[in-house]
Amino acid sequence: MSESHQRQLLLASENPNQFMSYFSEEFKSDFLELLRRRFGYCKVDETPKGWYIQYIDRDPETIRRQEELERKKKQDMDDEERSAKFIEEQVRRGREGKEPEEEPVYTELKRANEDEKVAFNLDIASAGPSKTSTTLGPSALKAAASAKRKESSHSGDSKDKKKKSALDEIMEACSSLIFLILAIFVLTLMEEQKKKSVRSDNWIQANIVVKVITKKLGEKYYKKKAIIREVQDKYTAVVKMIDSGDKLKLDQSHLETVIPAPGKRVLIVNGQYKDTEAILEGINEHKFSATLTLDSGRMKGKTVEGVAYEDFSKLA
Repeated sequence: MSESHQRQLLLASENPNQFMSYFSEEFKSDFLELLRRRFGYCKVDETPKGWYIQYIDRDPETIRRQEELERKKKQDMDDEERSAKFIEEQVRRGREGKEPEEEPVYTELKRANEDEKVAFNLDIASAGPSKTSTTLGPSALKAAASAKRKESSHSGDSKDKKKKSALDEIMEACSSLIFLILAIFVLTLMEEQKKKSVRSDNWIQANIVVKVITKKLGEKYYKKKAIIREVQDKYTAVVKMIDSGDKLKLDQSHLETVIPAPGKRVLIVNGQYKDTEAILEGINEHKFSATLTLDSGRMKGKTVEGVAYEDFSKLA
């Protein structure tokens, strides 16, 4: 051992806590730097409770599924934004088409001459019995002319009333159309909300075909298909490998659904029609969804579009 090493040992023995703290701090700094920047396998943060290390799964299949979920979420958001803009446009058109109503203006009663007295004239003679006329003079002509004027005025009022009624009917029809559109939109939103509310965290079911997507069991089982024989605690599946016949117990996060060829039977494992058997009619590769025809339950025969890949799997 050289003299420099011996000298370092003597210095360390005199104050071991200082050297231990120094090397521990250096190790911690280098370790965090290595994990954070070089390999990118973990997200490392130092918190008051200690180190928080989160493993980053860079498996290509996992990344692909995450991208599919993000794309689907973005598509749902775009649909909601389009619907909201449609409602705003309908409300704006309704406001522009409606004429503003003139509100009555109330003014204070003012007298032109404050010194003028208020007088009432009671005609006593008019209260007496009226004298009947036995001749048809100018009064009868005046009465006939007055009746004719009243009749013409009444007919003019009825025409205006008819015109106003027709306009009111048009306005009512437009209002009814707007309310109908809003009602359809609300029902659509309620249907979408219902679909989201019936989703559950666990999706594994017995007697469906799944694919193993974890590499922790080795290449022997990776990307191999299996049949779920039993479900334990909602999230754990006892599977039997199709090619080797081996039995394994796996978490549902290590499995994914299997999409068969069109015309084959599948089981819906999540969403509004969960636990319903169906027939695969076709797939939409751009939207990562499929069209199914329900083959069981009270909705048998109904065609459902836009069912996500992860919401159904091939029946064993």
